[in-house]
Amino acid sequence: MLADLEKLLILQDRDRRLIRLRAEVADVEPQRRLANAHRTAADQEADAAKQASLRLESERKRLELEVESKKEQISKYAAQQWQTRKNEDYKALSHEIETCKRAIRDLDDQQIAVMEQLEAAEKRSAAALEAQRKARDDAKKQLEQCDLAEARLRKQLADAETARAEAAAAVDPLVLPRYERILKNRGDKVLVGVERGVCGGCHMKLVRQDIINTQNSLEIINCPNCGRMLFFTPDMDVRPHD
Repeated sequence: MLADLEKLLILQDRDRRLIRLRAEVADVEPQRRLANAHRTAADQEADAAKQASLRLESERKRLELEVESKKEQISKYAAQQWQTRKNEDYKALSHEIETCKRAIRDLDDQQIAVMEQLEAAEKRSAAALEAQRKARDDAKKQLEQCDLAEARLRKQLADAETARAEAAAAVDPLVLPRYERILKNRGDKVLVGVERGVCGGCHMKLVRQDIINTQNSLEIINCPNCGRMLFFTPDMDVRPHD
């Protein structure tokens, strides 16, 4: 095989490793965001459950105070009954007392309903708090794993960049720009093999002379369709498809 092709294949291998490592590094941040999103969602759920319980507790206290207020009114009306000497005033006060008693019964019914709702809300709040605790623990572990993974990957990436620079330095400076241009346009498949008379990159049929030149490895041959560099190894089958 042409020496330049061998060096380019080494460079391509280094570039493929770099591309993979960069993708893995880039994938760390979305994992962080996902862990934080799960934690935030659990925090919001716990806060919403707590607020619901607080609202119901506030409503329960309001009803309780209103009951007490009605009872005080009853006591006030009863005291006024003892002081009045007019029958119509006594009946009016009795009506007010009965109205307050009916209101108290309605308020008691409301209190029972609110207390049932409060009990259910407190159970939901307790479950949400437990889910929040678990989500925070999980997020902490995931974020620690992300930090460790990123540190490891960045170390590997730095080493890979050094190895890539060394491989690039070994390539003929007249050939390297051609390789870099194809790498930019075609991704990590810059050099491709010839199999059964077609380009290993775009899979288009090659003319016989390009196949022969590739097999002889006298110069770097580019696919006339996709521009990738072609190479041949003895284990490849260069016979055209039928």
